[in-house]
Amino acid sequence: MAVQTEPMREGNLEAPKRQPIAWRSESFYDKTDLDGELERVFDICHGCRRCVNLCQAFPTLFDLVDESETLEVDGVAKEDYAKVVDQCFLCDLCAETKCPYLPPHPWAVDFPHLMLRAKAQRHKAKQSKWRDRLITSTDPVFDLLSLPGVAPIANAAAKSPALRKAGERIAGLHRDAPLPTFASKPLTKRTDAVVGGSLEPRPCERTTGKVAIYATCYGDHNCPEVVEDLIAVLNHNGVPVKVLKDARCCGMPKMELGDLERVAKLKDANLPLFLEAIDEGYDLMAVIPSCVLMYKQEIPLLFPDDEGAQRVKAAFFDPFEYLMLRHRAGLVYTDFQRSLGKVAYQVACHQRVQNIGMKTRAFLSLIDGAEVTAIERCSGHDGTYAAKLETYGNAMKIVRPVARRAKQAEADRFGSDCPMAGRLIGHALSADGGAEAQAEHPISMVRFAYGI
Repeated sequence: MAVQTEPMREGNLEAPKRQPIAWRSESFYDKTDLDGELERVFDICHGCRRCVNLCQAFPTLFDLVDESETLEVDGVAKEDYAKVVDQCFLCDLCAETKCPYLPPHPWAVDFPHLMLRAKAQRHKAKQSKWRDRLITSTDPVFDLLSLPGVAPIANAAAKSPALRKAGERIAGLHRDAPLPTFASKPLTKRTDAVVGGSLEPRPCERTTGKVAIYATCYGDHNCPEVVEDLIAVLNHNGVPVKVLKDARCCGMPKMELGDLERVAKLKDANLPLFLEAIDEGYDLMAVIPSCVLMYKQEIPLLFPDDEGAQRVKAAFFDPFEYLMLRHRAGLVYTDFQRSLGKVAYQVACHQRVQNIGMKTRAFLSLIDGAEVTAIERCSGHDGTYAAKLETYGNAMKIVRPVARRAKQAEADRFGSDCPMAGRLIGHALSADGGAEAQAEHPISMVRFAYGI
């Protein structure tokens, strides 16, 4: 347990600074040391409670405290700490938007990375469920489900009540959870390696004017049309694009499982591709916020001494962060041909915690007639949390306020930078038994507005 050596003070006005994760040290996996740190941080959270409405991890913790004999954390059985860990899906909102005790505060609370440590300790002790090991193995699973003869069967199975019931019983995937659809032809097999290669790059500020797109496993197999929309928008604004076709999963699913060794292997597979693109003068971009966050924050913190990881961090952009940088330099066209009307836009957690500001809302607001309602609440999806039998109900509790806000906005269209979040919001909007409401990715809205 950490020892308090500085005068205690309440709150912190300094910018939060996430610390490197010492996941290769022996103490990181020491159960007694981990339990001591969990008790210390849980006690601070119990005294604060400002994160109670973010997710189910904090209500779980506070219920354990309030139902204990002492009404304090010391009355909670240490074996029950796992109940809190199970509810954390590493959205990072508590650390980046709520917690006043993140470093450089001397209490040094980083709740998500402590939960990561607990998950890693459990995984190293071989306590991860086989289902979780399977569904976080996105590269082989998605490659299989996207085969031309398999994708239609997989998509049909996802809509079959009988098969979904069997999947719930055998694999623990909730029968009502919305599942992604799989494209029979992934993005990397339906687009050229270079698109718009004849365009002359126009650099500005931090951008080179050339973009290498990291399709990601989800963008490649589940929403290739969104990546195609991104390519079209970039080309329309004079930006040539290279598609990185041999890249692997970003590692976020395995990180959420606590399998950090696998994260390291995926990082080692991707960095050479990314660094080659950087050396060729390309900026890096991905359409999935979680994948951007991995290379902007998590990979650099997990591998602080890896110079390549730090170079990639500096070159990685969220799509709308990039577009707004170039808009300020006068390098983005605003010749929109169609209006979007009223837009309900959920700010994806893993975009929000990049601390880039609401660049998506700012860009959509450039479109004549667009009325954008931004919803700054978590959707509760995570990569797998909303699909699991034991946590689907909690995910629906988290997403309902988002769906309610979207409905109250009386929007003509709704969506999120995270396609998975958008799908769950649509599912919640349709929870009364109607047809599934279809979310749109904001970059697809922009392509529509351009009329390209």
